[in-house]
Amino acid sequence: MLKTSELEVVEALAALAQAQRLRAFRALVVAGAEGLTPSTLAALLQIAPSALSFHLKALSHAGLVSAEASGRNLIYRAEFARMNNLLTYLTQDCCQGQSCVAVTDTVKACC
Repeated sequence: MLKTSELEVVEALAALAQAQRLRAFRALVVAGAEGLTPSTLAALLQIAPSALSFHLKALSHAGLVSAEASGRNLIYRAEFARMNNLLTYLTQDCCQGQSCVAVTDTVKACC
C-alpha cells in the first residue's frame, strides 16, 4: 500500500467536498471496474456534459478517478486503491491506537 501524504488527503477531500463531484465519484464506485462513459454518467446524474467534464477533471487531478480511451469513448473509473489509501489514512489511528472492535458479518467490507 502506498503511503498517503497529508497534502494528498486534503486534495482528495477538497475534490469530494462538492455535491456533483461526490455524486459522480459514488456513481463510478457503484459502476466498479467497468466504469462509465461521460455521456452515461451525465445522463445518470442529470448534469450537463460541460459541467461534468469540469467535475471529472477535479476528481482526476485528485487521483480519485482515471480515464481510459476505448475506441471513440473515454471510460472513467473510480481509483479504488486511492480511495482505500484515503480511508486507511483517515482511520489509521482509530480506537486510540488499539485493535478495533471486530467488524460484524453484516457490515459490507470496502473494496
